Parts: sequence; C-alpha cells; structure tokens
Amino acid sequence: MEVSSSKESILKNIRKALTQPVSQPFPHLDKSEFSFEKPSDDLAILFAEKFTSLLGKFSFCENEEDLVNQIRTLAIDRNWNEVYCIDENIKQAFSSFGFDGFSQKDLAASDVSITRCELLVARTGSMVLSSTISSGRTTSVYAPVHICIAKASQLVYDVKDALEFMQSKYGEQLPSQISFATGPSRTADIEKTLVVGVHGPKEVYCFLLDA
Repeated sequence: MEVSSSKESILKNIRKALTQPVSQPFPHLDKSEFSFEKPSDDLAILFAEKFTSLLGKFSFCENEEDLVNQIRTLAIDRNWNEVYCIDENIKQAFSSFGFDGFSQKDLAASDVSITRCELLVARTGSMVLSSTISSGRTTSVYAPVHICIAKASQLVYDVKDALEFMQSKYGEQLPSQISFATGPSRTADIEKTLVVGVHGPKEVYCFLLDA
C-alpha cells in the first residue's frame, strides 16, 4: 500500500508539472553565449596535445606517401595481419603507393580498422565520426585498434564549430549516427580503477595529413 501511494504521488506531481509548467528560473541564461577564447597556438598542435593527453596516439604526415609508409611500418611492427578498411578513397590512395595489406575478412576478425572522419575538434582532442564518412556505424568501435585519417583542413576549434559545420553540410539530412570519439574507450566504473578498451578500441591513432 505504501509503495502504491508513493507511486501515485510521483505520477500526480508529473501530471501537475505537465499541465502547469514551471517558469524558467534563470531566463537570462537562454540568451547567454558560452564560448572559449581561441588560443594563439596552431589548431593542429592544440589537437595533438589534447589527443595524446587522453591516451590517443598522434602522427603528422607530410603527404599521402608519408602516411602510407608510416602505417605500413606500424602494421609490420605491431604484427597486424588483418587490416580492415572498406573506404574506397583510402584503399585507392594506399594502392597507388603499393600498399596491398587490407584484409579480406570481416570486421570481427580484424586487428585494426581504418576510417576517415568528419572533423577534428582541437579544444577537446575529439574526432567527429559519422555513419556517412566513417565507414558505417561500427567500423571505428569494433576493432581493438582504430586508425583515423584526417586532413589539417578538417580541424575546428570547439564542439560548437563542429556542430555548426555538420548542420551546414547536411542540413536536415544528418547521418544516422554522429559521435565524438575522444581517445580510446575507458571507464572507471570498476572499483574506481581506470580500464581502457572496455566498450570500444583499446588504442586510437590519428594520422593528420598536411592538406
């Protein structure tokens, strides 16, 4: 009876709130613009510093050939036998420099996945991924290692700039998934101990092309 009374009391308050909405206690906040002052440092430097501080691994590439050579060397050093990529733009670019190491197996059997991104957010060290650009909804999160390839021209300062860009680019036809990936997956839910790679990649690389 006590539980039922408590439930009824909660529902009563909800119904009252819906029919008699409370006025905004701080109406001036709706008109406020929250922004962060842009630093004098180059956005690429700011992103690299923030991204690596969050356990991401960053590398700068002078051109596409340098990019391919760096990833080829990394794959050999790390013994990545199954490199997953379904992005035809990436595969064609890599093929032109003699890289033919992409896996014929599915994502579940891969050692590493390679995708592009929409943008890089310098202030937070985040990669903006979408189902449209980043090879679907699972490619960037399913493999134990995720490599993201981006261009310097894709750098923006803040999350607000990224959201404005996405709205301008897609309008009402936004991708079915947009995510802000900030370094490898991590959680401290287990006895307050930081654990990396619980619900996503254990390692995240960002290769930035000077373009």
